[in-house]
Amino acid sequence: MSLSSQSSASLQAANAANPAKAVNVILKLLPLTLAVFIGFLTMGMQLPVLPLYLHDNLGMSTLVVGTVIGAQFAVALLSRAWAGNFADSRGAKRAVVAGLLIIASSGLAYLASLPFVSVPVTSVWILLSGRVLLAIGESLVVTGALGWGIGLVGPQNAGKVMAWVGIALYGAMALGAPAGVALNTQWGFAGIAASTICIPFLALLIALTITAIPPMGSTRMPFYKVLGMVVAPGMGLALASIGFGVITAFVALLFAARGWGNSSMAFTSFGLAFIAARIFFGHLPDKLGGARVALVSVIIEAAGLLLIWWADTTTMTYLGIAFTGFGYSLAFPGFGVEAARRAPPQSRSVAMGAYVAFLDISLGIASPLAGVIAGRWSVDTVFLAGGVAVGLSILVAMRLLGKTSPAA
Repeated sequence: MSLSSQSSASLQAANAANPAKAVNVILKLLPLTLAVFIGFLTMGMQLPVLPLYLHDNLGMSTLVVGTVIGAQFAVALLSRAWAGNFADSRGAKRAVVAGLLIIASSGLAYLASLPFVSVPVTSVWILLSGRVLLAIGESLVVTGALGWGIGLVGPQNAGKVMAWVGIALYGAMALGAPAGVALNTQWGFAGIAASTICIPFLALLIALTITAIPPMGSTRMPFYKVLGMVVAPGMGLALASIGFGVITAFVALLFAARGWGNSSMAFTSFGLAFIAARIFFGHLPDKLGGARVALVSVIIEAAGLLLIWWADTTTMTYLGIAFTGFGYSLAFPGFGVEAARRAPPQSRSVAMGAYVAFLDISLGIASPLAGVIAGRWSVDTVFLAGGVAVGLSILVAMRLLGKTSPAA
């Protein structure tokens, strides 16, 4: 009887400790999450504005729109290895600080493009240089923040780190999109450029107050070896991210083609669904296993994209966008937990950079290709193709689940 009472008391103590431990993890991640959120508001503001600015103000084709939007992801891909090594060797905090400064500098390029609106090709090239700077800054911030977060709360909470950093990224998109439309309505693209310069400095003030994690002194693995370790979950992320790519590049054009007005609420719908999934279910990849969560998530995401293609009302389209955001929200940490457990701790940031590189590959290829599809057929068809591509990631999740299920 006494032994039973002791066991019951121990179980109650463990159950009481777990929520406290979870709260402690969230509190440790909160300042970092806030810094990333503020820094990425600049990207959220550009999402509904830049495609239409390129298409309507500068007269560019859908292929050029897709190429300019996708260039950010292509450059981010090329900088992932350098960003990961920078964060591991010189400290994740230094990587995030440098990234925020570079994001601010991209706004200067946007401002410099404005006097050349009457010479559209020149203006686009200057805008493209701003996208390159934005990509390098984003690469440093995301790679550094993921490594920094895992260093703060431990690799056993890798899924939570990815969940909360993701909340920051897509929360910034949800809030930034309507803010960007408002700024553009009031001050034009100059307002977007000025905000891109100023806002990252607010994030910088927060980042400077967070405890730095010293880089590990162990020998680090080359990027290509780490890349090989995470290739399977990375392919799952790449296919799942195509849905996100077509949303960011072509929802604004879809709403314009259907005569539904501005698309800011579409990005808000995506972002809110994304955040809700992370808040209520973000613990599941650590608890149930990444492959299980990824499998269910990509099924929901693919269904959302097909609903956008099929829908003929704004209500159904918003619903499809919300499904897409909800599914993609948990696909990222789902596949990410599978990637994190394959990498050595001394190469933590490089591993996260290698994993996120598959996102860059996906978006760098998918956006221009989707532009070709939109030009050849219609903007609607882009979402059908996106749904089919995301559906292929179901096979990757099933393969990963088959490898991990015996140990589960």
